[in-house]
Amino acid sequence: MKKPNPELIDDENPELDEAWFKRAKPAHEALPPALLKKLGIRGPQKAPTKERITIRLSRDVVERFRSTGDGWQTRVDAALQDWLKTHSLG
Repeated sequence: MKKPNPELIDDENPELDEAWFKRAKPAHEALPPALLKKLGIRGPQKAPTKERITIRLSRDVVERFRSTGDGWQTRVDAALQDWLKTHSLG
């Protein structure tokens, strides 16, 4: 095994080893809820209501929705839900 360069050893920031990763917890378990909210980190969904997919849309459609800011994907979903109310697929 190769010895580490002594000049590169930092006692205040040790290398993360396998034992450290075994003790590690996900952010939603380790951080206070107020900090998680401020950072925009959500815990796992209790009952997922949406499905992650990949879809190809026209560039102009994506640009128009993105230009509306955060939550644009939710607005795309809402637009499709609204369209389904008045159209049949078969």
